[in-house]
Amino acid sequence: MIAWLEHASGGLWPYLVIILFGFLPSEIWRWLAVFLGRGIDENSEILVWVRAVASALLAGVVAKLILTPTGALATIPLFWRVGSLVAGVAGFYLARRSIIAGVIAGEIVLIGAGLAFSG
Repeated sequence: MIAWLEHASGGLWPYLVIILFGFLPSEIWRWLAVFLGRGIDENSEILVWVRAVASALLAGVVAKLILTPTGALATIPLFWRVGSLVAGVAGFYLARRSIIAGVIAGEIVLIGAGLAFSG
């Protein structure tokens, strides 16, 4: 291995790389969006479209995780993966549309099923 690379791989160098190449490039776009989006009406067609696309992408990721999981999630039966989704939605609505309550309710079911089927 190159000598300078061996020296650079220790200490705080990996954190600097994460900040420079992971955080800053996406943070620039967030700030630009905040700056440019200040004058846009919340109910404008473009923001309605953006919310629809974001919701569709999120639904696709959730469906993929439930229907074709990988890793440890694949050891949990489909019934319990769907059950955790249902518990999460129920927790969301029962706690007056609290996202954290929905996440916690879904995680409780998922972790419980994981513990039950792990050994």
